[in-house]
Amino acid sequence: DPDAEYAEIIEIDLNEITEPIVAAPNDPDNVKLLSEVASDRIDEVFIGSCMTNIGHYRAAAKVLQGEPPVSTRLWICPPTRMDEKQLKEEGVYGIFGIAGARTEMPGCSLCMGNQARVADQATVFSTSTRNFNNRMGKGAQVYLGSAELAAACALLGRIPSPEEYQSIVAEKINPFASDLYQYLNFDQIAGFEDEGRVIPIEEMPKIEDILGIPAGTLK
Repeated sequence: DPDAEYAEIIEIDLNEITEPIVAAPNDPDNVKLLSEVASDRIDEVFIGSCMTNIGHYRAAAKVLQGEPPVSTRLWICPPTRMDEKQLKEEGVYGIFGIAGARTEMPGCSLCMGNQARVADQATVFSTSTRNFNNRMGKGAQVYLGSAELAAACALLGRIPSPEEYQSIVAEKINPFASDLYQYLNFDQIAGFEDEGRVIPIEEMPKIEDILGIPAGTLK
């Protein structure tokens, strides 16, 4: 809105950012340049959470495709069933399977540590937005970064140098970027058209019908 008033305006000159930035253990504000953490060992990688979209999984698959099985434990968990369905149809899940990844039911998964947890004391690279102590696993040390960088960590078993990472991106992602980062719309995929629709109150199912009890039982 043109009349909007903001508490604070933060301007970032992207020309000054010459390499990826990650959050280091165990605080989202503990940010470091990739070159500062390069070569740090990674035990487990999580590509998931509500901060990802379908393009991130396609890009991660491109990084993994044609390479040996991953050197870490790799968890894949798209945020929605729609993403999962489309990724399976495109063959992306097949690439993850060949790479040795474990695919989770869409949802929070390791981000909240509720569907599963990493091994005790593991060092993790995650695409989620929080890396507080013990959130993903007991004593876990968690880095936060992009899905593309996460996939590279899974392959190498460590955080790559900026040069290694840029080489991977140039070879495996950039040539296909216009196709990889095509996003989805609920109303354009069969079976999901009504997922985001606002349902009028008169069309809402009655609780008695949901529970299978006689009408008027609930007062």
